Amino acid sequence: MLLLDLLSPLSAGINLLLIVISVFTSAFTAAVGVGGGLLLIMALAQVMPAAALIPVHGMVQTGSNVGRVALTWRHVDRKVIAAFLPGVVLGALAAAWLLIRLPAGLLELCIAAFVLYSCWGPGLPRRALGRAGVLLAGALTTLLSSLVGASGPLVAAFIKQGQADRLTKVATFSACMSAQHLTKAFVFGMAGFVFRDWLGLMLAMIASGFLGTWLGLRLLSRLSEHRFDILFNWALTLLALRLVWLGASRLMGWR
Repeated sequence: MLLLDLLSPLSAGINLLLIVISVFTSAFTAAVGVGGGLLLIMALAQVMPAAALIPVHGMVQTGSNVGRVALTWRHVDRKVIAAFLPGVVLGALAAAWLLIRLPAGLLELCIAAFVLYSCWGPGLPRRALGRAGVLLAGALTTLLSSLVGASGPLVAAFIKQGQADRLTKVATFSACMSAQHLTKAFVFGMAGFVFRDWLGLMLAMIASGFLGTWLGLRLLSRLSEHRFDILFNWALTLLALRLVWLGASRLMGWR
């Protein structure tokens, strides 16, 4: 237990629990396509100081997504990534210097509305899926990710519109999220966050997340395209409904 005690400022029992949760959330994302990041940040929020929540989550998710990319790199849509990366850089720069935020709750409601539209509304116009649209999506989602911690449903909803194959969806989504979460090292490093204090826990969760990704991809290979699409849409929908509740609660001052 001494090693677990040294992983982070948290207790050994909590460190072990978070490592186990990392396996589950990575497996969930690999199998269903989205959702693990939000599940993980919800778990971290219960035990971690607010100042450490988003940067630690970002680094763990970077490792988890890089692991998925390593296992699925042949299926990554490189054209989407080439257009997405410049937007990521712009979004990170904006997040590092942002001084004004939207009213609490409005951000979550906007994300939820877009996700629900993407799942159940008509498809996005072809122009939105072009290079300029992908660049804009990269900038906005990276900015949002630094503010709310997990923008995965928004990125996944966008990727969903442009990809038909399930492995391409998972691989391209993971590549986009790898770049996006990596920017948090810059954003929160500029803000003075000391990543070294949490390095042991982050590395342990990244390693366990790789195991979860391997398990999740085994499950993905057994799903039919139709069943994957159903699970993907409903996972996004449930996450969006949670954002509706969270956004309405904050906007109305319920908590």
